[in-house]
Amino acid sequence: MVRLLRPFGRAVTYTRLLHLFIAVVWPALWLFIKEAWWTWPVAALALAPAALVPAMRTVEGLQARLLLTGHRHDSESVGIVVAPSASWSDRGRLVVWLEARLLLGYATSMLVVQLLISTVDLVASAFGQDVDEGALVLLDGQRWWHILLAPVTLAALAATVLGAGRLVTALALRLLGPSPADRVAALEERTEQLLERTRIARELHDSIGHALTVAVVQAGAARAAGDPAFTDRALGAIEETGRAALEDLERVLGILRESGRPVSGRPTLTESDRLLESARASGAKVDAEVTGPLDTVPGPVSREGYRILQESLTNVLRHAGGVPVRVRLEVTHEALALEVRNPLTADVPGPGRGSGLRGIRERAALLGGRAQTGPDQGDWQVHVELPLR
Repeated sequence: MVRLLRPFGRAVTYTRLLHLFIAVVWPALWLFIKEAWWTWPVAALALAPAALVPAMRTVEGLQARLLLTGHRHDSESVGIVVAPSASWSDRGRLVVWLEARLLLGYATSMLVVQLLISTVDLVASAFGQDVDEGALVLLDGQRWWHILLAPVTLAALAATVLGAGRLVTALALRLLGPSPADRVAALEERTEQLLERTRIARELHDSIGHALTVAVVQAGAARAAGDPAFTDRALGAIEETGRAALEDLERVLGILRESGRPVSGRPTLTESDRLLESARASGAKVDAEVTGPLDTVPGPVSREGYRILQESLTNVLRHAGGVPVRVRLEVTHEALALEVRNPLTADVPGPGRGSGLRGIRERAALLGGRAQTGPDQGDWQVHVELPLR
C-alpha cells in the first residue's frame, strides 16, 4: 500500500499534471469565449505553424525538463533537448509533440474533472443531497451505499494522473529527445573534451618531466663537480627551469578550473632558445641550426613543435646525459622539419616504450605529419615533419 501511494509524495507527479493542463489553457479560454465544436480542431491546426519556429523547441524543451523530469531546466543529464530546431526532422517531431500534448491534455483534463465531480456526487448522494446529471457515474436517487463507490473513482483518478504523467514524459523523451544530428554533435563535443584532457596530460608530462630531469641532472652534476661556481650556475638553471614549469602548471590548472576558457599563452618555437639554454646548462653540448623564419609557423604547429623539441631534449638528458646534441629546425613553405640527434648510449628506449616518444608520434599524427624515433647510423634520432597547411 505504501508503495502504491509513494508516487503521490513526489512533486513531479503534480507538475506533470500541470504540464498537461497548461497545454489546454488557451484553447479552453477560446472555447469559453466562442462556444463552437470547431474550437479544438482549429486549435490543433494552429499549433503546426508554431512548431516551424526553431525557438519553439527550446520553449517546449525547457518546460518538459522542468515539469516532466523533476530536474533543473539546465541539467545536462536529462534526455530532452533545449536547442532550437536545426532540421525539418526536428520541426516534424515538434509538430507531433504539440498535437499529442494537446490531445492528451484535453483527454486528461476532461477525465480528471469528471472523476472529481463523480466522487463529490457519490459522497453528496450518500448523505441525501441532490446531484446534477452529467457525471461519469449515473446515480439512481440518493443511496447510502453510493459512498462505497467513491474509493473506486478516486483510484481511477489516481491512475489517470499517474498514467497520463508517465505517458506524456515518455512522449517528451521520444519526440523532444536528441535527434541523430544532436547525438553526433554531442559525441563530437565529448571527443573534443577527451582530446583536450589528453593534450593537457601531455603538457604536464612534457613540462614537469623536463623540469624534473633538468633539476636531477644539474643537482647530480653540481654534487660531483665540487665547484662552488658550477654549483651556483646549476642552482640558477634549476631555479629558472622550475619557475617555467610552475608557470605551465598554473596555466594548465587554470584551464581545468575554467573548462570554457580558451587555451592561450602556450610557448612556441620562437621561445626554443630557452630550451636550448636549459639543456646546455644541464651539461649537454647543444649545436643548433635554424633555417627559415620560426615566427611564420602557424600557432598549432609551432606550439606542438615546441613540445616535441622539449620532450626530445628531455630524453637526451634523461638517457644520455651531457653528450653532444645536434638540433636542426628548418621552415619551408610547406612544412616544418625538426631533428634532434645524439650519440647512442647503453640506455636505449625501445620503439614502443615511454610515454614521451609515444606523445611525440601522437602530436605529429594529430597535425597530419610524421615522426621517426630510434637508432640511426650510430645516433639516436628524433625526426619530425609537420605540414604547415
